[in-house]
Amino acid sequence: MSESLIKLDAVTKVFLTDEVETHALSGIHMEITKGEYVSIAGPSGCGKSTLLSILGLLDSPTDGTYLLNGRPVQHLSLPERARIRNREIGFIFQSFNLIGDLTVYENVELPLTYRGMPASERKAAVTEALEKVGMGHRAKHLPSQLSGGQQQRVAVARALAGKPAVLLADEPTGNLDSKNGDSVMTLLAELHKQGATIVMVTHDARFARHAARTIHIFDGRVVQEQVESDPTR
Repeated sequence: MSESLIKLDAVTKVFLTDEVETHALSGIHMEITKGEYVSIAGPSGCGKSTLLSILGLLDSPTDGTYLLNGRPVQHLSLPERARIRNREIGFIFQSFNLIGDLTVYENVELPLTYRGMPASERKAAVTEALEKVGMGHRAKHLPSQLSGGQQQRVAVARALAGKPAVLLADEPTGNLDSKNGDSVMTLLAELHKQGATIVMVTHDARFARHAARTIHIFDGRVVQEQVESDPTR
């Protein structure tokens, strides 16, 4: 049986603003096993990004339990959360979030530097990650010298370099045209085939179908789960 990587039990998130309670998430139950490719789909404002922030330890649930690799993480201190994010979670953002005055190589290397990885190990990890996304030949370029699709590939390489337990992708095609979007989705499918665990937030049903399982969220609740018999690859 596949090993559970992520398990949410009755996770709730309430935001308080001007004495108004906004229930962004209401009693979310979810389990994701190692090696799965899951999409979280739903309209804007349904709670998808809040859920991804909790999965990525960027936010904490108001109530409920979150187990990551069997360990409860909902009450960890900020330094502990930062350490786990750096070592176990790879983020792919809609806006790429590359640093403009660093080269492609340096952007991918930076999280490994924070980790304290020796230089020789960093070099091997960065080179491998860039080759995996087809960007090894652009290592010395700056982000401004790349297309949007190429920048997103570099962002994927940065997420991959530290060999995280899970890749969290937040609308990874949101800033790309359809051709580059398709290219990035093909890349994610290839990474999944190589064993990566991927959780992707998207509001585009066409891209959601690339995943083997889609969790539909509406008004902060899971309303449907569907398994693709033949995921788009």
